[in-house]
Amino acid sequence: MTNMLEINSLTKTYGGNVILNGISLTMNQGESLGIIGESGSGKSTLSRVITGLDNIDEGEVVFQGISLDPKKGKSLKKLRRHVQIVFQDPSSSLNPKLPVWKSAIEPLENYTDAMPAYLQHVKHNKKSMAEVLFNKVGLSKDLLERYPHQLSGGQKQRVAIARGISLQPDLLICDEPTSSLDVSIQAQILNLLKELKRDLNMSYLFISHDLAAVQFMCDKIAVLKDGTILDMFRTEEIFSETRHEYTKKLVSIALQNAL
Repeated sequence: MTNMLEINSLTKTYGGNVILNGISLTMNQGESLGIIGESGSGKSTLSRVITGLDNIDEGEVVFQGISLDPKKGKSLKKLRRHVQIVFQDPSSSLNPKLPVWKSAIEPLENYTDAMPAYLQHVKHNKKSMAEVLFNKVGLSKDLLERYPHQLSGGQKQRVAIARGISLQPDLLICDEPTSSLDVSIQAQILNLLKELKRDLNMSYLFISHDLAAVQFMCDKIAVLKDGTILDMFRTEEIFSETRHEYTKKLVSIALQNAL
């Protein structure tokens, strides 16, 4: 496997506070990397930096061999063709004034030359493309014309995922994608994401405070605390005695919550 994403000595500050402190990590094509950490650890800031939504103070983000500069629009546009993001709260990421099918195909309208193979047969009909996307995320075509406020939280997150996969990106960043959902719906969304990864051959950067979810979804885990990566390991090594003490604490809490 080849390196798809490289982050080198990344530092980000807000108002004099260090949010990310010299972070370095790599992701391979086809891999799922979990970023686990408590609230305020810097997880969401990391996702915003990778997608170019926030500038970098120091360090470098390299995607598929190209160093990214958020100030250069051409570089950023190319990145967003290949990297999409699913946010924590689907209500804030869907346009309340549009029927949800239009939100689902928005990236396809921005990148008219980027058409996944599974949409080629309907590429001349926008609503048909949305219907195919809805089918992929387990939504009925009867919901196409509804507005976000008419859908449940789980349904809205499925629409957000449909939009996230519409370009069949190489990397899908999932930033706490289940934390705003009922427990019974969380498992359904995690299973859906796992199926889509397999079917569409995507890589995931899966960001969460839920260690069980990260363990279920990811091949590799990075533990983030106060903007610093304390530990990184293959998921099957999560119970190793060589784990950082903070990782062991997170594992212990997760086991207690599972009882």
